Amino acid sequence: MLASTEGSTNTADQTPFMRSGTSVMRKISGIFNKSQSFNNESDLAYVELGSLSEESVTRTLGSFAGVFAPVSLSMFSALIFLRMGYIVGNAGLLVTLAQFAIAYIILIFTVSSVCAISTNGAVEGGGPYFMISRTLGPEFGGSIGSLFFFANIVSSALCISGCVEGLVENFGPSGYFIKGVIPGGRWWEFLYCSLLNILNLIICLIGAAMFAKTTVFVLSIVCMALLIAFFSFLYQGEIQVPIPDSNTLIQNATYHVNETYTGLLLDTLKSNLFPDYGKDYTARGEAVTFSTVFGVLFSGVTGIMAGANLSGELKNPEKSIPRGTLSAVAFTFIIYLAMSFLVALTSSSSLLKNNYLFLAGVSVLPASVAIGLFTATWSAALSNVIGGSRVLEALAKDRIFGSLLDFIPKGTWKNNPVTAVLLSSLLVQLVLLIGSLNVIAQLNSVLFLLSYLATNLACLGLELAGAPNFRPTYAYFSWYTALIGLLGTLTMMFVVNPIYAACSILLCLLLVIFLHLLFPSKEADWGSISQALIFHQVRKYLLLLDSRKDHVKFWRPQILLLVNNPRTACPLIDFINDLKKGGLYVLGHVVKGENVDESDPACDMNLPWLNLIDHLKIKAFVEITVSKTIREGLQHLIRLSGMGAMKPNTVIFGFLDQDNSIDFLGSEGSTYQNQELNEDIFPLIETNKLDIVEYVQMMRDVLKLNKNLCLCRNFAKLKKDPKIVKSKLYIDVWSINLLNPGELDAFDITSLFMMQLACIVNMVPLWSKLKLRIFTCNKTSSSHFAPNSTTQSYVEKLETMLKKLRIVADIVTSNELENLIETGGSNMGTYVDRVNSLILQQTEDTALTFIYLPSPQSQEAYSTYFNNLEVLSRNLPPTIFVHGVNTVTSTTL
Repeated sequence: MLASTEGSTNTADQTPFMRSGTSVMRKISGIFNKSQSFNNESDLAYVELGSLSEESVTRTLGSFAGVFAPVSLSMFSALIFLRMGYIVGNAGLLVTLAQFAIAYIILIFTVSSVCAISTNGAVEGGGPYFMISRTLGPEFGGSIGSLFFFANIVSSALCISGCVEGLVENFGPSGYFIKGVIPGGRWWEFLYCSLLNILNLIICLIGAAMFAKTTVFVLSIVCMALLIAFFSFLYQGEIQVPIPDSNTLIQNATYHVNETYTGLLLDTLKSNLFPDYGKDYTARGEAVTFSTVFGVLFSGVTGIMAGANLSGELKNPEKSIPRGTLSAVAFTFIIYLAMSFLVALTSSSSLLKNNYLFLAGVSVLPASVAIGLFTATWSAALSNVIGGSRVLEALAKDRIFGSLLDFIPKGTWKNNPVTAVLLSSLLVQLVLLIGSLNVIAQLNSVLFLLSYLATNLACLGLELAGAPNFRPTYAYFSWYTALIGLLGTLTMMFVVNPIYAACSILLCLLLVIFLHLLFPSKEADWGSISQALIFHQVRKYLLLLDSRKDHVKFWRPQILLLVNNPRTACPLIDFINDLKKGGLYVLGHVVKGENVDESDPACDMNLPWLNLIDHLKIKAFVEITVSKTIREGLQHLIRLSGMGAMKPNTVIFGFLDQDNSIDFLGSEGSTYQNQELNEDIFPLIETNKLDIVEYVQMMRDVLKLNKNLCLCRNFAKLKKDPKIVKSKLYIDVWSINLLNPGELDAFDITSLFMMQLACIVNMVPLWSKLKLRIFTCNKTSSSHFAPNSTTQSYVEKLETMLKKLRIVADIVTSNELENLIETGGSNMGTYVDRVNSLILQQTEDTALTFIYLPSPQSQEAYSTYFNNLEVLSRNLPPTIFVHGVNTVTSTTL
């Protein structure tokens, strides 16, 4: 078990391309969606040039058409024409300005995080999901990406509802533009929403490129409508504006109610400065509050990701996303501030609260309001469907949910994810059943805030981790901008709707756990910020861990297990994982031979060993070294394993025996079977066996280096099946130096170390039902171990010591063993054989046995010493020879 395999797989003849072929093939298959094979680096260069050529065809959008226009339209959406009266009339101008300031501060800091990520590397399709997943890893990225996808769906439904609400207000029974063209009512509005959703679906099926090319034209129409609205505020004098019939809170059939538009008046401004919350006539008269107003306001400005959603179509996303997004944020902020002032300066509070579409009654050209509202909300709805479908396609291609979404990439036609578009439109239709625009707005705001929170969290993690490769070219980002954005989004989530916020965060965490347990993305080689943060914290705390402050009260095993062939050592590796008690566990392996110039075999073997650790589900590290001899390699491992104050204090060997090896990784019925770890990776044949002299010399080396020593034998018999373990009754400790008995054996460092190890095993749930037995001889002496009594039996002193050490065990005395010890010195071979038979008689119900290991003697006696150990442990249950060099138990509090 102990001897090392010689050499390793020869990689000297492989080209660098062949050695990294797996990762390269994965990248190439991601570009072409099919597998290819290549023979040399020139083939790879050809493929990479081909991929660049293909990208140049699909990436056609610049900063203005690809980012600025869709972001501006998404941030205007239904808010600019349909909800400014609702916001100012209820919240007042001062609170409205404060809410816009809060919203845009959150947006600015979040945009800074988006710009930092997008300028730190190549951005592909999937927008924010791509950025978050490549930073925080597949599980967290997948959960946030899923919620961001649903946020786009809800936002699309919100914009469609706003568009239909404007349609009914302009052309319905009380339309400002033309009355009675279309019927009103909830189900009629649902029908109009459905038809508009179908129209969006048709356009999306034709292709997103057509929408992207028309965004500039749509934005120009919206801007023209805004200019007419601003002119109307300045031009129009006092007029009476009718209240729509849909407002049943104050409207009735007997007379028609009008409210006053005053024109530019300071008195009107003063009356609109402070909050005057009323009731929402579009939500069955529900009371309006600060949070509902902010939810509606924020839902209108959440479109900052519209440009990032089209990252796969942008020529230069690293430049276009920051420039276009920041410009759109500044542009829309100015427009909203100007609109807020003009509304508060010209319209009575009663008009604003009872007629959300008052602009149509004020405008010198009512049709411009209708056209602006239709184009802004429709384009925002379409943009969200397109963006959501791209996020869904990215989730499917990354196989975040395993094979559940494999049908989506298959339904792609001419780079258009048809299946993703169909599924997105279906979900929009389901959200439209909610009905009220303001109810949808709160859910929409919370989901977008959660995605913004994740984006800020990703950047904050990158900054705090101090990763050298995080070097965004965006100059206005730092850790505190990400922190402010994170805290702002988290706070506003609960301000908008505490129930929605708590449920969305809980859903996100559940998705993280769900993805981690059921769909661990083995193909995801993106790098996770968690690893960088863990490294940062571990390094900091390792520096704080000072070996000079070690105390025996807090001792725990720090184990180095020397393994030759993992195929035959699986039960032992698994058992030592139970023995470590939360301490360091290192699997050490020595490759016997000289270092190779072309490739170090230790480097080539590291990955298979890590896969073995994953397969066995143990918590261990791997250390592999190359040395001329196994003994020299062991010395390297003992000296260099671990780091700082976290170094192994116990070294464990397998026993050097001639038993037939069992292939636990390849045997049918073995609980450790794994066909992926085949004999090409871990050969079964052991070409280098240690001789007895080198083996015992290694034992002496361990003790010279002041490490505790354990030898493990017969662990091939160990079955960690709970049923088998429960059929046993005991864990045995033989606290006697059977090869050289002494009166104080049970009280020395080695026996106490054995008892400590036995207690640790007994704490593991699988072994906790077994009773601990300590075997000793029944002697009597006056001893310094009981200074307050004149004479105390050996067993009584042992019981007193166990009580002080809080060790619960049965003490078993053996007169036969005592007789053997007294008479066995004349013929050592016969004595050891009889002791083995005696131990064997006691082990019928024993699961595990600990035996006192004496230190090796002179080199001339190595063979005799080892043969005695071999006879002593022959045919026993799993057995551990133990020799301790340091105190590991304490009676102090």
